[in-house]
Amino acid sequence: MRYPDGGGLTAVERARRERVRFQAAEMFAVGMRPPQVARALRVSRKSAYAWHAAWREGGRDALRSKGPSGMASRMQPAWRAWLARALEQGPAAHGWAEDQRWTLARVSVLIARRFHVRFSQPQLSRILRQMGFSVQVPVHRAAERDEEQVATWWRETWPRVEGKVREQGAWLVFEDESGQSLRPPKARTWSRMGVPPVVRVSGKGSGRVSLAGLVCAKPGERTRLIYRMLVHHSGRRGEKSGFRERDFAVLLDATRQQLGGHIVLLWDNSTQHKDTLMRELLAARKPWLTVFRFPPYSPDLNPAEGVWANLKNDLGNLAACTVDALADLARTRLKRIQYRPDLLDGFIAETGLTLAPP
Repeated sequence: MRYPDGGGLTAVERARRERVRFQAAEMFAVGMRPPQVARALRVSRKSAYAWHAAWREGGRDALRSKGPSGMASRMQPAWRAWLARALEQGPAAHGWAEDQRWTLARVSVLIARRFHVRFSQPQLSRILRQMGFSVQVPVHRAAERDEEQVATWWRETWPRVEGKVREQGAWLVFEDESGQSLRPPKARTWSRMGVPPVVRVSGKGSGRVSLAGLVCAKPGERTRLIYRMLVHHSGRRGEKSGFRERDFAVLLDATRQQLGGHIVLLWDNSTQHKDTLMRELLAARKPWLTVFRFPPYSPDLNPAEGVWANLKNDLGNLAACTVDALADLARTRLKRIQYRPDLLDGFIAETGLTLAPP
């Protein structure tokens, strides 16, 4: 009697199923009945009775895996290796320059062009999963990004940053700014099938919440999040619409007072970070402050971006009525992040800019 293992199963999955059947054979041998085996192994009674019948006819070997059922896959191992390399090159390398996504339809065309064989989309879905591919949300990167410049930064600047942190026993501080208006970012939510949810938001300008945050790390210390917030109400004169150079300087002074010791600062190349006034303010703090800059168009290197992404994902379906209510919501959620150093460590680990213990 043959028991199909399923053409979509991998060799590992077939081996796991075979082990379960062998356990059942051992239980049958000591007198256990199929219902008892079904309960013990958490399988259906139908499977347990079928295994018992096969065991009585041929013993333990009758429950051995017969390999994948059905016809052998037309997707040969050499084809899979070629397909993996082709997918990693990206759609643009194969003529789809207008939309940088791999769809099953495109993968089918790609294989047909090369090997003159057509696979159905369900077949391709199983094949890709067996190859270690899955459906994922892509990460967007600026077209102006210079990968060679980023590689040079990793090779030359990052070792200098690590060296300065170790030499001074300093805190490594990542700085970034963000903002949020009353129009919330889109986020996933549950809704009845076929009825897209509607989140009503204000269509008129009613203010903005500006945020400046610092993720502070030091081997042997709890990772910190320090932030400042500016609330700008539309139509009110005299209110700051964003952070200026002196605001950054005051924030750095407060950070040093809270952390103590030296600070090695990493931030981006925005104008307010490198204009004449900012250079003068940084020079006045040179005894305890060392500044390095990220390469252009590289937000993926800044763990503070992870803080903003987490915050905005949390604010996605919270439609605040006023900018002050929005500010209160942002404070509450940033406070939660402050009490989760493990989450902050995760944001740093995602960038790869982790510091080795002394």
